[in-house]
Amino acid sequence: MSHVEKHKSHRTGWLRAAVLGANDGIISVSSLMIGIAAAGTSQESILVSGVAGVVAGAMSMAAGEYVSVSSQADTEKADLLMEKDSLDKHYDSEKEELAGIYESRGLEPKLAMTVAEQLMEHDALGAHARDDIGILENSAARPIQAAIFSAVAFTIGASFPILVVLLISQNLIATIAISSLLFLMLLGAVAARVGGASMTIGAFRVAFWGAFAMALTAVIGHLFHASI
Repeated sequence: MSHVEKHKSHRTGWLRAAVLGANDGIISVSSLMIGIAAAGTSQESILVSGVAGVVAGAMSMAAGEYVSVSSQADTEKADLLMEKDSLDKHYDSEKEELAGIYESRGLEPKLAMTVAEQLMEHDALGAHARDDIGILENSAARPIQAAIFSAVAFTIGASFPILVVLLISQNLIATIAISSLLFLMLLGAVAARVGGASMTIGAFRVAFWGAFAMALTAVIGHLFHASI
């Protein structure tokens, strides 16, 4: 019976965008509402600031991811065009270069050249993209996918602290902080589980930075309230 391993690396693109979006949604909106609450405003004002934070944050995440990943995609395309031109003009040199890469990884010189020849006969550009440039199919830049995942994930993450404020009107600062930290720990654990990492480390890593952000905005809101 053959053994087949289930690797997780093919999930890195969408997983990164989704986790970053949801994590940012929870932290930024909960921190924003805690800061507003610490400034002594009403529950309605806190909700308005939270909803505004969701809209602005989701659009910012989508635009930021799209621009960032598009820049990565442009770089990859430029490298591939450069490699294609080099293959057209210096095929033998590119074959020797590829063989040298395989030789440095442990293959005997003769076998390395044979592997390079066969791979280049099958897909010369693909072989060089993978082993020379380092562009892998499962990690290639996908701007639209990253933008959509980030915006949707941000909105979902940000909806949790807003829902808490809608349902509970007492002790808002403590309620938002505690519930948001629980959401963050759950998110970190799930993301780590999907990525094949430690759920405990993933949970406490996001909770730490979330607590720091909320505490900082609470202090700033309190100072602002005390000054007016």
